[in-house]
Amino acid sequence: MAREGLTVTDDLYWDPFDKIVDVDPYPVWRRMRDEAPVYRNDKLDFYALSRHSDVDEAHVDPATYSSAYGTVLELMGPEPLSTGQIIFMDPPAHTLLRALVSRAFTPRRVAALEGHIRQLCAELLDRQVGGGGFDYVQDFAALLPSMVISQLIGVNPEDREEIRQTIDQTFHIEDGKGMINDISFAAQIKLHTYFSEQIEARRREPRDDMMTGLAQAEITTAEGTRRLTTTEATDFTNLLVAAGTETVARLLGWACDLLESHPDQRADLAADPSGLANAVEETLRYEAPSPVQGRTTTRDVVLHGIEIPARSRILLLTASAGRDERKYPDADRYDVRRRFDSHVSFGHGPHFCLGAALARMEGRIALEETLRRFPSWEVDRDRAVRLHTSTVRGYEKLPVIV
Repeated sequence: MAREGLTVTDDLYWDPFDKIVDVDPYPVWRRMRDEAPVYRNDKLDFYALSRHSDVDEAHVDPATYSSAYGTVLELMGPEPLSTGQIIFMDPPAHTLLRALVSRAFTPRRVAALEGHIRQLCAELLDRQVGGGGFDYVQDFAALLPSMVISQLIGVNPEDREEIRQTIDQTFHIEDGKGMINDISFAAQIKLHTYFSEQIEARRREPRDDMMTGLAQAEITTAEGTRRLTTTEATDFTNLLVAAGTETVARLLGWACDLLESHPDQRADLAADPSGLANAVEETLRYEAPSPVQGRTTTRDVVLHGIEIPARSRILLLTASAGRDERKYPDADRYDVRRRFDSHVSFGHGPHFCLGAALARMEGRIALEETLRRFPSWEVDRDRAVRLHTSTVRGYEKLPVIV
């Protein structure tokens, strides 16, 4: 029997690219929590932390667990990235940039979207009434967040459909390459060019939208007034588009699947929508749309008796943390009535998701409007298609019969 932290048996293996394990990774993650809370994958050269307490503590210790080397395994290298993306920065540079973008991404702007989100849900769902069934992800969950983001950012109405399609192309996946492919890159370049031009236009002619807020945001520092460069503002806009579109689509897909599997809970929510906010939190805990986040150690770390050298690649298993029975009693049970104080599906600490409030509101309203029209449905699992990347987990297609 090996000491705690080391693999107990030779058959325990996990990597984020294994599509077979990804269908149901929870048995492997349970073994990792129990037998190898500091898991080592020699083949792909990373360590993985699977317990809630370890994942949570790493999130709040950026001095030890750095984001500057990348947060996606296939992008993580031996030197810090020089992209200027806020997600790939550590304090104090991250702190300053986050303070600036927060001046534009305000609670007021998010709250003002509630009526628009409800209207979009109605438009997308009403067309499905009486049709007998539809693809809940492709016909609704994947469309809604990109439409909401376009409104928030301030994409011109005549450009929104083209931008939505371009956003979809940024998530194009090819076997053996993942999202590192020509179609995805071309779409990212197109978006970056479009947003750069739009932010420059906002400097000349301000509007009441987030791109104007980014163009005008400023903060006083010891060196004087600091504003976002056009590149910084564009990078953040791209990040918001990518993160806000993909994860909300997966969240809604998981909720559709889980509520169908728990019809009593679905019936309760249809009768009393006041429980939907908690249902969103439970869905995020139970099936984290972004299950893995990468970090790099800046110093030697000893955890559970295992020495992790400086400059090691670390994967924080958010989705495993959400099922850790050390934190959540009966953690493998989905219960929209569950009471718990927190989860790590939006991260924690300096990199806590800036779009969490928006994602929560979209999830709550989308499920309320779904249940208003379709208090019950059946998932056609034979035709459901799973989406798989190293950082996102959920459904690409989820046909339902209504």
